[in-house]
Amino acid sequence: MKHWSVDMKKLAEYPEQYARWKIEQAVNAGLRDGKVKRQDLQKYWDTLELDPHKRKFLSLAFEE
Repeated sequence: MKHWSVDMKKLAEYPEQYARWKIEQAVNAGLRDGKVKRQDLQKYWDTLELDPHKRKFLSLAFEE
């Protein structure tokens, strides 16, 4: 995954922020190398800045 406005090397120095950023990019913009793991979504759920409609959709998956 490449992103023009983010210094990936600098961001990778902060693993928690990097993980959240990757999930946000995958969900909001569709930028990903593969699937987003459900456990990662659940781990960072409260801190993710997601599109409200996508958040609602994903929250339905947690109800299973």
